[in-house]
Amino acid sequence: MQKYGYVRVSTREQNEARQLDALAPYEIPQKNLFVEKKSGKDFDRPVYKRLMKRLRPGDLLIVKSIDRLGRNYDEILEEWRHITREIGADVLILDMPLLDTRTKGRDLTGTFIADLVLQILSYVAQTERENIRRRQMEGIAAAKRQGVRFGRPTLPLPDNFNAIHKAWREKKLTLKQAARECDMPEGTFYSKAVRLEKARE
Repeated sequence: MQKYGYVRVSTREQNEARQLDALAPYEIPQKNLFVEKKSGKDFDRPVYKRLMKRLRPGDLLIVKSIDRLGRNYDEILEEWRHITREIGADVLILDMPLLDTRTKGRDLTGTFIADLVLQILSYVAQTERENIRRRQMEGIAAAKRQGVRFGRPTLPLPDNFNAIHKAWREKKLTLKQAARECDMPEGTFYSKAVRLEKARE
C-alpha cells in the first residue's frame, strides 16, 4: 500500500505550505506528493492526471480539504467513484474526518459513510446554486419593476438618420454610404433602420 498526497492552489501566487504541513504527519514519500497550481473548476489538470495513473488498489490518497480536490461537487462525486470503485484506492480528506473511505467497522464501511456525506454535500451545493440563480432572477425582476434598465444605454439617433434612411431605402445610397453618413457601423445602421420601420407599421 502506497500513500499519496495531493495539494492544489489556484494561482502561482498562492502558497501550498499550509497544505503540505497538514500532510506532513502522514509521512508521505516525497515522490508521492503531487503539487499543482491550477484552478479547481474541473479535473482536466496535468498533475492530477499523473497522480491518477499512479494510484493502485489499496493505495491511500490524502487531501487536506474537499475543495482542494475540486469545486464542482457533481464532478467530485464522479471522480470519487472512479478512485474508490474503479481503481479501488482509499481517500482521506483531513478537514472532514467523515470523508475517509478506510473501513470503520464490521457493519458500516468508511466508503459507505463517505459516499453518503458526498451525496449530501452535492445536494447542498446544487441547492445553493439554484437559490443563487433564483435570487438573481428575483433581483433583476424587482429592479426592472422599479425602472432600472440593464445593458448599454441606447444612443439617440443622429439628426440626419431619417433623411439618410429614406435615401438608402430609395437606393440613392448604399448601406455602407448610409452608415458612414450616420457615423455608425453598417450592422448598427441596418438594425436601427429595421427597428424604425417596424415602429412605423
